[in-house]
Amino acid sequence: MMNLGSFSVSLAVKDISASRDFYAKLGFEEIGGNADDNWLILRNSDHVIGLFQGMFEKNMLTFNPGWDQQSTNLESFTDVRELQKQLIAAGVEMAAEADEGSEGPASIMIIDPDGNPILVDQHR
Repeated sequence: MMNLGSFSVSLAVKDISASRDFYAKLGFEEIGGNADDNWLILRNSDHVIGLFQGMFEKNMLTFNPGWDQQSTNLESFTDVRELQKQLIAAGVEMAAEADEGSEGPASIMIIDPDGNPILVDQHR
């Protein structure tokens, strides 16, 4: 089984303030980001959404290797470069690749059959 890490939905929003206020009514609280920089991370229990104004064309699924749903570092996890190797071996086409010679933070992107972007973004 492939372990992609924590999961969130990254939303491409038109008005970050209006979106923040809307999701607050659903019980989401700010846990990261900066509205002045046009991005926020919101959480309601284990449910995480990112609000991104003017950064992405489409909504996307986001996975963070090395983190659990509370953004706590995991002792053991599969590095994004290893996930990339596994995906390529499985015949998945990469839209953006991580430098296999690097260590630490890196990201990859794939696109599902319906054109939905999937970001695997490792922060550590």
